[in-house]
Amino acid sequence: MTVNVRGKVLPLLAASALALGMAACGGNADDTDNGGQTSDLSGELTASGASFPDAFYQVAIEAYADVAPDVVINYNSTGSGTGKKEFGEGLTDFAGTDSLVGEDDPIDAGSFFYIPTVAAPITVSYNLPGVEGLQLGQETLAQIFQGDITTWDDPAIAEANPDADLPGTAITIAHRSDGSGTTSNFTKFLDEATDAWNLGSGDVVEWPSNAQGGEKNTGVASVIEQTEGAIGYVDLADATGSGLVFAAIENADGAYVLPTIAGTTAGLEGADVADDLSYNPLNAAGEAAYPITAPTYLLVKAKYDDAQTAELVKGFVTWLLTDGQALAENEFFAPLPTSLQEQALAQLDKIES
Repeated sequence: MTVNVRGKVLPLLAASALALGMAACGGNADDTDNGGQTSDLSGELTASGASFPDAFYQVAIEAYADVAPDVVINYNSTGSGTGKKEFGEGLTDFAGTDSLVGEDDPIDAGSFFYIPTVAAPITVSYNLPGVEGLQLGQETLAQIFQGDITTWDDPAIAEANPDADLPGTAITIAHRSDGSGTTSNFTKFLDEATDAWNLGSGDVVEWPSNAQGGEKNTGVASVIEQTEGAIGYVDLADATGSGLVFAAIENADGAYVLPTIAGTTAGLEGADVADDLSYNPLNAAGEAAYPITAPTYLLVKAKYDDAQTAELVKGFVTWLLTDGQALAENEFFAPLPTSLQEQALAQLDKIES
């Protein structure tokens, strides 16, 4: 098996995940990097950040308690922006983020590592009774979310949905009100996919004045659920949990694809991976690829002041990248391709104390 320091994400080889974890940990899936047993670890870790992967992280933390019963992990779903801020201020041991560290984040370059964990589709969910199977082109999607298209019977929407009985209901845009990696990835997709988009991209953007904000993915899902005519961007887990209907989105090959784990995995295959393990699967080529496929990461310190904290972080994240990957699909996330999984474990091994 070849490890690419910089290259392409290779197709998922799920069957090798456990073997990979055992190799990375000295032959035993419960081993940590220092040769000890995960079950021998004890202590507490505090983390905060992205709400996008929260469903997966909470299930993983609960399962890890069976492996390491003396380790307590608290992950607070605050949104990526707050997570990066608290990590940079030294308030947490690690952070979750769907967006990369930027100039405005209080985190010094070289002081941290990106550890990719899972990926998932960002759904475009809507509330339009009687209308299912909606298809939205990339340019149309941009025009909707920046307020250029204001009713559901607009000709641009009708053109892609000739068999739909579209009402003249006003469109309500639902968006994140907090700093969000989900917002960053969604707006980055629109910014890269079409020249029609003019609101830029980032954890926070200036939405049309009549748009409605919701805190975290659950808040956006709630706005959509309660507002007829609403449309918004929500992770697959929260959209499914709220019973929302989502649209098929036009991808780079011109195909309309629904947000599924299969479409997410197709989007991961062939994505470029940078030396720091950041990668961009948005609008990936391939007829089966879902175009709004978002990565998510943990931020860990390159050097921890306390050796015990370093070992606790390495123990948990090693497990998350190996045995924990088996939990991903049930929570509507795609596990990492094997090549990226290998690179993440190697990155984790660089942590010092």
